[in-house]
Amino acid sequence: MRRASGVSGNLAVVALRLAGTLALAQDAVPGTRTIATKHRFDALLERLEKSAADNAMGVVATASASRGAAARGVGIPGNAVVMVFRNDYAVRMLAASVPAGIEAPLRIYLTENADGTGSVTWRQPSAVFAPYRNASLDALARELDPVLEKIVRDAAK
Repeated sequence: MRRASGVSGNLAVVALRLAGTLALAQDAVPGTRTIATKHRFDALLERLEKSAADNAMGVVATASASRGAAARGVGIPGNAVVMVFRNDYAVRMLAASVPAGIEAPLRIYLTENADGTGSVTWRQPSAVFAPYRNASLDALARELDPVLEKIVRDAAK
């Protein structure tokens, strides 16, 4: 077997390692979904917060490293974590598992793409709560999966 040498051989090794790393990263976070949108980042953030309210979920908080950096005079691509939940879900979650309380609120992550549009990433609640191996929590998560999906899809339209 002939061994690859030179720059092209090194590039092939790097490409294979990168592909393996990307595959591992996707497998390492089950239930994670990402969609690219046509909306500019700031507009997408507004649309997502409105969509959460329209779908009867409260926006508990929005955290943005890019806005924090901008306040210090540093420019980085837009990103924000929008945290959503609702008290009736919280009560049911805690009745099923107090330790699962660390998972609330559920997070939706927005990132700015190179062209200024935004992408949305979220973990399905069924994936978030799966490690607790609790039937009541699993039922709640199955109820929440389509709620988060609808919030994201409505914002991305």
